[in-house]
Amino acid sequence: MARKTAAQRREDRRNALFVLPMACMAALLVALPLIYVLVTSLAVGGEGSGFTLAHYKALLRADYLKVFANSLRLALDTTLISLAVGYPFAYCMARAPRRWRALLMMLVIIPFWTSALVRIYGWKILLQANGPVNAVLRGLGLIESNIKFLGSYGSVLLAMVYCLISLMILPCHSAVDKMDFTLVEAARDLGARPWRAFVTVTLPQTMPGILAGCVLVFVPSVGMFYLSDIMGGGLVLVGNLIRDQLLKVRDWNTGSAMSMVLIVMSAALYLLYRRSGGDNLGVM
Repeated sequence: MARKTAAQRREDRRNALFVLPMACMAALLVALPLIYVLVTSLAVGGEGSGFTLAHYKALLRADYLKVFANSLRLALDTTLISLAVGYPFAYCMARAPRRWRALLMMLVIIPFWTSALVRIYGWKILLQANGPVNAVLRGLGLIESNIKFLGSYGSVLLAMVYCLISLMILPCHSAVDKMDFTLVEAARDLGARPWRAFVTVTLPQTMPGILAGCVLVFVPSVGMFYLSDIMGGGLVLVGNLIRDQLLKVRDWNTGSAMSMVLIVMSAALYLLYRRSGGDNLGVM
């Protein structure tokens, strides 16, 4: 193996100096908190010492498993609806005339400029019993009495999709914008119908963006418990459990175990995405 020259060694030291601040920040802000949560989830409570898996075994209770199932169901529904709405929008945005693309992209990005809490409270005002939506429906003669929108699974799902759909649109748009449309034209010239050309040509080329969008939407939707609290859905999600364990029950061990389960689930989903060929979550 050839020895490095003095110039190469200086370049390596210079690169190490650039990486060192980021490595220190990652260790301080990411690694150490995760290690603390992991140790807390395994530590014996009370005045004992040592480690135990009892806090993880406690999560196998039927009521805890039901909460995890509710969270996964809500996350899956949010991801599917975001995909069904976001992918066509992303496709149309990528194929729109150039003068319209900036405007459409601005409509997608603008919600990030304001707090999600403010926007969700806006939806709560719109959907409340004496709110504008019921007023419009009554004015059109479509209903006689107010519809109870809040306090339902649908209202929580609407808030989830509204908050996270941009994370589906952006990677899908990037994938559609980079695809080779000449292949679609070739498929059409060879007699393929529009739906067949989409399934055999467009969909495979944009699959990385779809997978990235699904990861970006699914992972945060599992833990966004505050939306259920605001919209009054009556759903107890994993995030609610963790909050109650840490702030109300003061059971840091069980709350940390729940947090570690979510972290492992998110990491497993990301690794599955990487194994499928993903790299940068499709946003670049």
